[in-house]
Amino acid sequence: MAASNAGPSALEKEQIFGMAEKEMEYRVELFNKLTSTCFNKCVEKKYKESELNMGENSCIDRCVSKYWQVNNLVGQLLGTGRPPM
Repeated sequence: MAASNAGPSALEKEQIFGMAEKEMEYRVELFNKLTSTCFNKCVEKKYKESELNMGENSCIDRCVSKYWQVNNLVGQLLGTGRPPM
């Protein structure tokens, strides 16, 4: 049968596109939350300089690193249903 060699159907393409769209929305939301959280935590409310100082840069680096670690851990816990070893 020739149908087994055919590409994805229109319905399958629509489902794949929908999943990709949801993944993109999730990633944009995650990035926005990360940016907001780390900015509010690490950057002084009164801007004294046009660029971040060393302390703010270090804080943001640590904040982003911890945010990704926690996000990955939560993803693993949700994916497996049990804590990682």
